[in-house]
Amino acid sequence: MYKIGIPRGMLFYDYYPLWAEFFKELGAEVIVSPKTNKDILNSGVLNCVDESCLPVKVFHGHADYLKDKVDYIFIPKMISIRKLEYCCPKILGLPDMVRFSIADLPPIIDTTINLRKINYTSSKYKKAVYEAGKYITQNKSKIRNAYKKAWESYERYLYLLSKGVIPIEAVKMYNKTFVDLNYNSKNHDMSIMVVGHPYNIYDEYLNMNLISKLINNRIKVMTPEMVSKDEIIYYSNQLPKRMFWTYGRRIVGSAFSLIEKDEVEGIIYLSSFGCGIDSILIDLIERKAKSKGVPFTLLTLDEQTGEAGIDTRIEAFIDMMKWRNKDDCDISTFR
Repeated sequence: MYKIGIPRGMLFYDYYPLWAEFFKELGAEVIVSPKTNKDILNSGVLNCVDESCLPVKVFHGHADYLKDKVDYIFIPKMISIRKLEYCCPKILGLPDMVRFSIADLPPIIDTTINLRKINYTSSKYKKAVYEAGKYITQNKSKIRNAYKKAWESYERYLYLLSKGVIPIEAVKMYNKTFVDLNYNSKNHDMSIMVVGHPYNIYDEYLNMNLISKLINNRIKVMTPEMVSKDEIIYYSNQLPKRMFWTYGRRIVGSAFSLIEKDEVEGIIYLSSFGCGIDSILIDLIERKAKSKGVPFTLLTLDEQTGEAGIDTRIEAFIDMMKWRNKDDCDISTFR
């Protein structure tokens, strides 16, 4: 039985149920690296070029952890996942960066996914699926059936997200027959949107368990994954120019949607230091929040970030929101 390694980084919380079920249906054993910890972070920093952003460094650490434990490491080359849009350059080049940065790696399954001019039903996309499956079997019928079942699992995962389940929990729940869809619907004092790239929002080590801390403070947490694609497209189209970064569109569209519909009382933007795309997105969302009187704060993460500083920022933000809502709602959020 082949062992396929899936690093717990970058697009893990976007597609893990799809990837894992696909390889399991083909008869492979799927091994996932553990949650990010100090050793994985340090390994990533040592094995990656200095100019890379923190999530890419962390991903290198996860790949390095898996290299002696699996027959293959699955790192697809995600060029485009939507027509006329692109993924971030660091995602496009991820398999090559890992291949040339870490010594003694097993073969990398770097299937190219490029839907800029096609869609999920095209023959070119099906060819990409077969390309990934051929590492395990040459039987095209088996690969096709495995992908069909994997997609069903992925749809269950997306359904959980649409019901307000945090992806961290949805990954554990998507293949169960019964799930508690009230995970994020318990009594809460206010709602806050945590916005940013998924590899910043859902890596509990990098963001110092931000989501858990908010939930423990009776905060209802909203994330971009909980907003429908139609709403994301509609509200992102309010921009004067087309957003051609897929994740940029998701971040802006989801934030604009919740702000315009008055469904959140505050926004926390999680960004990794040196992210070029975030430098634009942060300004767009902060301006929209300011125009609607919605409190906004930015948390920037890097390998030197200390938890005490993050905790202080979170506590101050929540306290100021509660104080403003209770006593001084006529005071401007932005001074």
